[in-house]
Amino acid sequence: MNVKKWSLILFFVIGSMLSACSTEESHDEGEHQQTKTSSGDIQEATASTEVLPSFLEGKSEDMQAIYQASAEHEALLTKMPCYCGCGESAGHKSNYNCFVDERSDEEVVWDDHGTKCGVCLEIAAQAVLDYRDGESIEDIRSDIEKTYQEDYAEPTPTPEV
Repeated sequence: MNVKKWSLILFFVIGSMLSACSTEESHDEGEHQQTKTSSGDIQEATASTEVLPSFLEGKSEDMQAIYQASAEHEALLTKMPCYCGCGESAGHKSNYNCFVDERSDEEVVWDDHGTKCGVCLEIAAQAVLDYRDGESIEDIRSDIEKTYQEDYAEPTPTPEV
């Protein structure tokens, strides 16, 4: 990957990188209901991808942009594995689940896992930027697998492309 692309990815991640990655409980956060998962992540439903969850309030604009882009690129990120260990710890199936648990015509259920995990943010940012640059999903996944295959946790059980 070229230096410019890595610089953009680092720009998106640097201000928000935190350490990688209970029983379920619910509480209202203003007008939004939040649920805490057994892995400790917070999930919150909103009406659409245009309405970001309240747990992103006070987070960097870069992190909010990655969440927004992730929600808009479901077909891409459901094909990208995550290497932070969330497959085992949180039951995630792909990098998409680090940001969105599920989506329907009526609502988006967001997951705050990505707010606490630099690996999740890096993978999503790289995948979306490469996709916008015209790279194929297969090539993007191959690059991510090569980058994270060593010294990272086992990947999520994401089906092959």
